[in-house]
Amino acid sequence: MGYAVEVNSNNFKTEVIENSYKKPVLIDFFATWCGPCKLLKPILENLLQEYDFILAKIDIDQETQLAQQYKVEGVPDVKIAINGEIISAFVGVLPEAEIRELLGKFNLQSDLVLKLEEVRDAIASQNASKAKKIFDELFAKYPENSEVVLEAASFLIRINHLEDAAKLLKTIRTTDKNHYPKAQGMQALIDFKEIIKEPIKSELDTSFAKAAQLTLVEDYEGALKLFLQMVEQSRQYREDGARKAMISIFNLLGNQHPLTKKYQQELMLALY
Repeated sequence: MGYAVEVNSNNFKTEVIENSYKKPVLIDFFATWCGPCKLLKPILENLLQEYDFILAKIDIDQETQLAQQYKVEGVPDVKIAINGEIISAFVGVLPEAEIRELLGKFNLQSDLVLKLEEVRDAIASQNASKAKKIFDELFAKYPENSEVVLEAASFLIRINHLEDAAKLLKTIRTTDKNHYPKAQGMQALIDFKEIIKEPIKSELDTSFAKAAQLTLVEDYEGALKLFLQMVEQSRQYREDGARKAMISIFNLLGNQHPLTKKYQQELMLALY
């Protein structure tokens, strides 16, 4: 995959211009005193683990001639070299998602994303052995990647390896704001699988088990409707369990999903 290299006026032609005919070169003009440069550095280095590009690092205080030649006025200033041509990309710090979009425009694809698509195809075709092999490769290459953890946990839940799935989900920390809510939602799926095994003792038990089953088969709207009815019936049942179940589904779907937006509003009206 990609790699990083420190570039100066002596090796610029070789490391940037000549190499750009082999693969794209991201040129990071930076300064050691620059706060935003320090924020951008780990983002670019993280992307190197997934994308096949060269990261050329140029300290503008050490290489003033290169900075002037390429009209660097503020840092960080990132440019892209392709087939000998240097193109301005962005100045300042962009969110990682936007940098990924930019890389996509230059036909760069994430190895991680491609592998996750491959494992989803294997799961969809019920090829468990192939899926396991791909997961082994992913964990070897991206041992602490939350996307890999969530995908693997989802697979384990599907094949009823619930204890292993729960252990994986616990590795996602509360500080991981982008993935922790979904991990909590997936933990709820494990809980739902246990709930539908419980003996039925009341009408609310029947409704809760049915809603849990709908969630497990990904009929999220049907589940949310039923859980909402239960919220309106009883907040005491399972210690406000229906409301908590709805929140778990919101976490699974994400805040921008249409069902989340719709039923968050419905839930608020039911509560207040």
